Amino acid sequence: MGLGVRAFPRRNLIAIAVGIVLAGVPLIAFDLWLDRLVEGQGWAEVTTAGRRAVSLAEQRLSQTMAALDDLATRGVTSCAPAHVEAMRQAAFDTSTIKEVAILGPEGQTLCTQLGSPFGQRKVISTESLTGAQAYVLDIVRITNSQRMVRLRRSVGANSIAALVPVMLLLPQIAVDGSPFAAYAQLTSRDGILIGSSGERPDEDNARFSISAKSEKLGIESQIVVPRGLVPAAQADLKWLSMFATGAIILILTGFAMMIPRRRIVNPVADMQRALAAGEFVPYYQPIVDIRSGQLRGAEVLVRWKKPDGTLVLPGSFIPLAESSGLILDMTRDLMRRVCAEAGAAIGCRPAMKISFNFAGQLFAGDAIVKDVRNIFSGSPIKLSQVVLELTERDPIENFTETRQIIAALQGLGVRIAIDDVGTGHSGLSYMLKLGVDIIKIDKMFVDAIGTDRNSTTIVETLVDLAHNMRMDVVAEGVENFEQVMHLRELGIRSAQGYVFAPPLPGSAFLQLIEAIDPLPVAAAERKLASVRGRFNAA
Repeated sequence: MGLGVRAFPRRNLIAIAVGIVLAGVPLIAFDLWLDRLVEGQGWAEVTTAGRRAVSLAEQRLSQTMAALDDLATRGVTSCAPAHVEAMRQAAFDTSTIKEVAILGPEGQTLCTQLGSPFGQRKVISTESLTGAQAYVLDIVRITNSQRMVRLRRSVGANSIAALVPVMLLLPQIAVDGSPFAAYAQLTSRDGILIGSSGERPDEDNARFSISAKSEKLGIESQIVVPRGLVPAAQADLKWLSMFATGAIILILTGFAMMIPRRRIVNPVADMQRALAAGEFVPYYQPIVDIRSGQLRGAEVLVRWKKPDGTLVLPGSFIPLAESSGLILDMTRDLMRRVCAEAGAAIGCRPAMKISFNFAGQLFAGDAIVKDVRNIFSGSPIKLSQVVLELTERDPIENFTETRQIIAALQGLGVRIAIDDVGTGHSGLSYMLKLGVDIIKIDKMFVDAIGTDRNSTTIVETLVDLAHNMRMDVVAEGVENFEQVMHLRELGIRSAQGYVFAPPLPGSAFLQLIEAIDPLPVAAAERKLASVRGRFNAA
């Protein structure tokens, strides 16, 4: 009997083992097929990335050449004031250009659109462009070791040239929309390295490598994907092999298992729930008159206050709100909350302004005009006290339509501001084309004022341009009183930043309003209460 008991499990184990071996044959075949499929899709993905990379470089260099062609056609050949102004306009309008310069016969920089060159530069290589005979491509190194591409063409005895940062010619976003994580390089027609991004894997660790060449300009891009980086195609398909393996093992072993369902986390649904529950609350960043010290208003910043009291900063959820379309409902809710929470305090101080960040997509239709009118028409806050700040996360597709929406909002009395001007050329384009009322200079330039001559010159140019166009200027991210003094010297009147106050919850902001700008009646009542208190104490 004991022998029979021992033999029974042994026979079952042998049967299970044979079953696993027999079932493994189709499983191995399936894995081989899947690997070939993944490999093929990986190559297709990398090939597409290579073509996109060379197309990107070709497009941005062509955009730069078009700007230089326009300047040459207009006769810009010297450092005359009118020519420098034309160069400055071209740099503002062309997002790829870092600097426009007039070069002498020996290649020396005579002047730039800002008056002085953007650092010293050393020419690494020079060659003519294949598809643009009038142009010469220089690879130059700036003082801080940064490489740039310089395109130049002859205009009379001199040349007109434009500097293009190499990073603008290299891919930053992968095919699936995620940050570009592979190695990319760009070389000239003569094989000279223009620039690269990422870390190049050695030959043993390179899984995919593809090159693509521009027939128009002769430049060549190369994309190398290391073995450790899983392509999107493999990430999408590899789970099939795991599923098949698990299914076969379950069938062979004969164990029927109930797999508990796990709640799938849906961040969009979570944000919808939080929006309905009122978890997105306004915080207020005070804006101060740096000449008089008066409170001029505040910029409203959103925070996600979770039920446990945790505060989530907007950088963690605003991009998802914009991509999912929730940003419109969130912005409406934020405006209503500000009206309910701080409307009475702001409304009785007509000089005070309240600013809201508006993503570019909110200006895509005239519905937002009705929303703004309906929300504030029944509020103590007047429409003339409302400022809408146009952010640059979503590029504007239709300037004509956006300009019409902005004009309609301005017709209600609302003022329009451009946020973070100076960090990208799109902000300058918005400034020149959209007819806005206010520009906000980014913290990056405020930090460099007084220490970096080029940044100071850029801020001076922006301030002069804004004042000539009758726009107000607000400086962001001010952190010390030395910056305040420099901003005052540059003619800037309004500023915000931690030197004045951090973003404040509603209760703290209302206390700040009463402390800085008390109403006469309220001040008299407090004084009377103080006198009564002393009398009663006596």
